[in-house]
Amino acid sequence: MAANSFSAPAQAVKGVAKTLAHRRQAVVGFLFALIVILVLHTTVVFGPSWSTNDIVVLQSTSGEQNARTSSPPALLAPNNSIQVHDIDNGQKDGAAKNDGERRDQLGQTVKNDANDKMKEDLVGQELDGDVKHGAPGKPICDLSDPRYDICEITGDARAMGANRTVLYVPPADERGTDGPEWAIKDQSRKNLGDIKEVNVKTLSAAQSLVAPECTSRHAVPAVVFAMNGIIGNPWHDLSDVLIPLFITTRAYDGEVQFLVTELQPWFVDKYRLVLTNLSRYDIIDFNKDAGVRCYPHIIVGLRSHGDLDIDPARTPRNYTLLDFRLYIRDVFSLPPEGQGIPYKEANKKNAASNDNGTVTENPKPRLLLINRGESRKFVNLPEVSAAVQAAGFELLVMEPSRDMGMEEFARAVDSCDVLMGVHGAALTNFFFLRTNAVLLQVVGLGLEREALHYYGNQAKAVMVQHIQYFISAEESTLYEKYGKDHPAVSDPDSVHKQGWQGAKRYFWAEQDIRLNITRFAPTLHQLIRTLRE
Repeated sequence: MAANSFSAPAQAVKGVAKTLAHRRQAVVGFLFALIVILVLHTTVVFGPSWSTNDIVVLQSTSGEQNARTSSPPALLAPNNSIQVHDIDNGQKDGAAKNDGERRDQLGQTVKNDANDKMKEDLVGQELDGDVKHGAPGKPICDLSDPRYDICEITGDARAMGANRTVLYVPPADERGTDGPEWAIKDQSRKNLGDIKEVNVKTLSAAQSLVAPECTSRHAVPAVVFAMNGIIGNPWHDLSDVLIPLFITTRAYDGEVQFLVTELQPWFVDKYRLVLTNLSRYDIIDFNKDAGVRCYPHIIVGLRSHGDLDIDPARTPRNYTLLDFRLYIRDVFSLPPEGQGIPYKEANKKNAASNDNGTVTENPKPRLLLINRGESRKFVNLPEVSAAVQAAGFELLVMEPSRDMGMEEFARAVDSCDVLMGVHGAALTNFFFLRTNAVLLQVVGLGLEREALHYYGNQAKAVMVQHIQYFISAEESTLYEKYGKDHPAVSDPDSVHKQGWQGAKRYFWAEQDIRLNITRFAPTLHQLIRTLRE
């Protein structure tokens, strides 16, 4: 009995204790849930949030790639100063174009009214980091090429023009204790002494936590390059800047922005059509850019394959030098490939007229004679001009200058069957000749190898015929000035072996040409036969 009497109370106590325990757990759970809700509510209300003042999303004007069907986006502001986005307010000068459409910085083309909400949502996603640009990679700086250095950053790339720096912020799982750093000369000739360096740096784990915040975000890639060096004549303008820029950016089909160090307004103005075709976005004067521009991909530097050359095996789409010639002809709205040289086109029209009973005068092939204003000029230009006309050519004489509009000169070259001149930078305009037109190069004393290396091989590559006239020693004014026994006259190779300065002085700077008309006449007759074939 005793055992049974104590058993019932004990069981009752245990039941009460168990009930109290359950109730206590329920109360604790309720309180814990209440605390969590309060904490979350506090975080949402008082925690950090994006504001419209944190990041400026810049908009850029859209433009058509083909210069024939649309006018290029303006590179210069109305006062002829370079247009630079205001980093503080992010507003872009100029109105949107093309049927009321505009291209926002996410690369989306949206209607002005109907899709504004969609645009706002996309911008919000970009600011929140929800728009992905592909798997981020590490920056690769390649310093191995003898001509140029180049860096490519994919991922979180931040460009700061004020201190000429491009940063890469790696993903959290790729950050290390140290970050490699490079100093890059962002031109196609890294050995030039006057090219200032751009710093490219991968941030370490600690540095990534305090990385400078973006003042603008962009959806298109960017290319940082210098617009200086030994530019200022057509050969260097194309060989050192425009062809390397074509190699580096053509595959983007205009969806790339240029961040230019040492920006030259005259260069922008002269080559406006090419620049606005390679990039549909305003050029940024990087030296004066005070913000932090963030891009999904940044290239620092320009690729170059040689003097006025393109190696198709090293280009994204196997571009060739012929592709470049056809490209700039299209940019300058010159007749498309397949239209013959002017002389033969005129013959076709005359033949059609004669078939209709209309008698027309036989056309003459047209020759553009480049008259240099300083060194390597024709000192007997009137006699040369008369000889060209006597041989049966219609003659056009032009003296190009840095200030001459490229559109005008391009059309003049295209209208001719022959481009003639003494070896020099102005012959670079052979890119505006039509297929099977002729480059007639008068080769001065000591310039035989240079004539072939800089123009002969290139003319052949772009399907332009190349004829060289090698002057005799007596046709060089060096003969008159120094006599037949001077090394520059009797042994030009010995001068070349002494270095660039001596060769430059005699063969490029001091030499003019007094063409022997009798000796030159057979070349003109050969030229006529070539055009008639």
